[in-house]
Amino acid sequence: MVEKHIPVLLGAVLDALGDIRNRKIVDCTFGAGGYSQAFLERGANVIAFDRDPNVIVDAERLAHKYPNQFQFVPKTFSNISALNQTVDAVVMDLGISSMQIDNPDRGFSFRADAELDMRMSQSGTTAAQLIEIVMQEKLAQILRDYGDVKKSGILAREIKRVMPKTTFELRDLIHNPKDVAPVFQALRIAVNDEMGELERTLAAVPALIVPGGKCICVTFHSIEDRIVKNTFREWTTPPGDPRMPTVTPPLFEALKTKTPSDSELGNNPRARSAHMRGVIKK
Repeated sequence: MVEKHIPVLLGAVLDALGDIRNRKIVDCTFGAGGYSQAFLERGANVIAFDRDPNVIVDAERLAHKYPNQFQFVPKTFSNISALNQTVDAVVMDLGISSMQIDNPDRGFSFRADAELDMRMSQSGTTAAQLIEIVMQEKLAQILRDYGDVKKSGILAREIKRVMPKTTFELRDLIHNPKDVAPVFQALRIAVNDEMGELERTLAAVPALIVPGGKCICVTFHSIEDRIVKNTFREWTTPPGDPRMPTVTPPLFEALKTKTPSDSELGNNPRARSAHMRGVIKK
């Protein structure tokens, strides 16, 4: 249910946005609708994106409740580049949702045995198929770049030898328990092209946001956080700064970075690695 979903750092995001009455906000990652509902309750007009067909029920519920304020687009959020309008804010709650992790049939988690799927859109190449079609060297790169997995070449060779088809088959190949979660994360990122999606979406933001508008991202792991941090640094760095010698005068000013409070961590341990970063367009 939409009403029961409380996303990470919601209070910090709302504080950063300020008064959003009659403002147009893009919610790039609808999920169970927690962000969108909070924006709508505060009088905003919301355009929400999500590729997961399982969220459509919650999206339809919000559309029925807010028929003149809410629009849902069942596509990846990089499709914001096709919007033929400017907006007051773009908000991204990145990573994977609890709904996807907690559903054993989706194949995201190593805690339940299921087909090795991991597709957010439930279409395209599964994780098992990706393992089968990529070269061993590419698989090792995926494990190294997206999971920081040590001895990724050795593990990639073993995975290619066995060709696991289920989550437990993959889990049981990983001898170091510390590598299990990173391996699953790396494959999930590759299957869903998560970093490509993020980079394409950020590239569309400067032209999409009006002066005074904001871009806010909530990240959950170092890879996506690094992309957001570096992009925002480029947008906010003054000309002549030796770190960014080729940038034009900055289009944005940085907002204060926020992390979850102790009370939020107590209610939701999955928030422990979250960072909220934001910028405001000049």
